[in-house]
Amino acid sequence: MADKIPVLKERKNFVATRNACKVCSPLGGSIAYKGIKGCVPVIHGGQGCATYIRRYLISHYKEPVDIASSNFSEESTIFGGEANLSAAIQNVITQYKPEVVGVCTTCLAETIGDDIGQALRNYKAANADDKSIPEFVYSSTPSYQGSHMDGFHETVAAITKTFATKVELNEKVNIFPGFLSTEDLRMLKDILEDFEIDYIMIPDYSETLDNPVWDTYHRIPDGGTSVEDLKMMGGAKASIEFGPVLNRGNLAGRVKNKDLALTGAEYLEKEFGVKKFGINIPVGITQSDELFEILSDISGKDIPKKYTMERGRLIDAYADGHKYVFGKKAVVYGEEDLVIAMTSFLDEIGVEVILAASGGNSGILKNEIEKCAPVHGKTTEVLGDLDFEKINELCIDMKPDFIIGNSKGYYIARELNIPIIRVGFPIHDRIGGSRLKHIAYKGAQENFDKICNAMMEYKQENSEVGYKYI
Repeated sequence: MADKIPVLKERKNFVATRNACKVCSPLGGSIAYKGIKGCVPVIHGGQGCATYIRRYLISHYKEPVDIASSNFSEESTIFGGEANLSAAIQNVITQYKPEVVGVCTTCLAETIGDDIGQALRNYKAANADDKSIPEFVYSSTPSYQGSHMDGFHETVAAITKTFATKVELNEKVNIFPGFLSTEDLRMLKDILEDFEIDYIMIPDYSETLDNPVWDTYHRIPDGGTSVEDLKMMGGAKASIEFGPVLNRGNLAGRVKNKDLALTGAEYLEKEFGVKKFGINIPVGITQSDELFEILSDISGKDIPKKYTMERGRLIDAYADGHKYVFGKKAVVYGEEDLVIAMTSFLDEIGVEVILAASGGNSGILKNEIEKCAPVHGKTTEVLGDLDFEKINELCIDMKPDFIIGNSKGYYIARELNIPIIRVGFPIHDRIGGSRLKHIAYKGAQENFDKICNAMMEYKQENSEVGYKYI
């Protein structure tokens, strides 16, 4: 009998996520929808999902953010949420009178298999005579897979596929900037206007998530890219897309269907023949040079003198501050595309990135860092699908001189008594997180100054003598 005792299968070690280095997919989708003119996001799922997303965005952007919910109950969880979604849409139309309703799904809606496309078609058919019906777009963003970046890029691709149509060729240029700060988007628009480029930015939340002071509350803030412009994307003369990772994260649908994995610019190139230019997020001189060369080629204009002057001042600053940063060791964390861009920038100024970490899981992070960081890229420890507790453990062993990323890593810097350079999203412990500059020469200048000053301050604060002149 003893010989017949079954052998237990080998158990694999499993460690639960502890303080994730990412946020949920529908949060990213909601930000993308906020970049469309007159759009109100609707979260198809539990009320708590929409409440969490609103709180998180308000804390970063310091602005009111209205996001509706279909408010699942036990009944809708069992029998489907189409009735709840229809009620939510009707309430949004009555109260907000939107031009667009953007629907993001949640874990619950995806788990029970709600068909959002069919639900929206049913709603439009039932209200076919109602002239107030807005445009609809939806994206699949379950939080049990992927990250906020997957949700953001899934939604950008959905917006592109929904609204782009076959139109006559025009002089517009499609800009897919990725998930940048509101100030980055405004700087980018200024650059495009200086090149006299007529652009369509997908998405543009530079005003909708960073409002001026109001006399009365605006339920839908001004700004965003109009549906009329979105419909012109298919006739544009080119598209420029920032980031090599984009929507190549780990949402299951993209893995199963390669057509779903097309980015917005790739879709326009495949369906309408719009030429795509793909670059890293332009952080630092090398990556910014590539952007300005592309804009010069597309526009047929020389790079304006103001930008050659900015570049020259940045090079001068590199020389001035070289002694403070050269040879320092850093840990970079956050969204994969931002980690790639920041690692390239740090490599450029002589900082060795000893760990490049992300909660994303595209599988291409290491390869992209090796390409864009020629000095230290091959020796950088590159890890995806990490949480902050694992990053913390690695930092204790690696002993970086500073860390660079969002404010969720502050406790690591505090424990190690090293500076943190805040970039990206979210910034919950400082004012102006949404107005941080990252891109182009101005963004590089601001971040270079911050790093140099952090190193100088650290030396002052940890000196027995103290320095007033460094």
